[in-house]
Amino acid sequence: MTQAEQLSSDAVLEISDLKKSFGDLTVLKNINLTVSKGESVVLLGKSGTGKSVILQCIIGLQLPTEGTVKVFNTEFINLPEKERNHIRRRIGFLFQSGALYDSMTVRENLEFPIIRQPDYKKEDLTSKVEEQLKNVGLLNAIDKMPSELSGGMKKRVGLARTLMLNPEIILYDEPTTGLDPVTSNEISHLIIEMQKKFGVTSVIVTHDMPCAKLVADRIVVLKDGMLTAQGTYEELEKSEDEFVRGFFEFE
Repeated sequence: MTQAEQLSSDAVLEISDLKKSFGDLTVLKNINLTVSKGESVVLLGKSGTGKSVILQCIIGLQLPTEGTVKVFNTEFINLPEKERNHIRRRIGFLFQSGALYDSMTVRENLEFPIIRQPDYKKEDLTSKVEEQLKNVGLLNAIDKMPSELSGGMKKRVGLARTLMLNPEIILYDEPTTGLDPVTSNEISHLIIEMQKKFGVTSVIVTHDMPCAKLVADRIVVLKDGMLTAQGTYEELEKSEDEFVRGFFEFE
């Protein structure tokens, strides 16, 4: 088996010739990206280059204008709803804000994705909720309201809720935005811990270079809606491309 064949056989995500336009505005142009099982890939680029749109196309919140997105070797967008939702269930999405329901306690926020599943059978979810809150170090917040949590705590609870469905892929949209450096570092280490503990594949959109340095097995750089470079942190830090190297001159 060639290296390319091995990469393809290990792939849980394959983006081919992806183009996404909104009216006359083309945000993504000919994106090709393969992500292997257990890999942690950071999408890096200036604001408005389509990084978050790629995440939305992966999960099916946006439909490609052209090209394909395969998850677990399946282009699931055009499948019957039941099959499409079964695949979506294997993908976790951590929104930039944490996206907690303000009217629900932390416990109820974590129970919600389980209860809304069509095959849900009434059961005591307390032990599962407690387990996931322990994973993110927030068991003592189980009966708090989101309004009682700091920004970092909301991100942790959002991650715990994502873990409730045991996802094989987790998509992170700016997981450290708005956090102080210490809390950002804690969230970055939590991403690494979840990857190691559960073997999840991670795709992370971030502008936070210390976060990218910690979590990335591979960094993909977007410019003007196109993939312009990819490699390890160390490789891209030494890039001869001034645009690419500019992201690494933060220290």
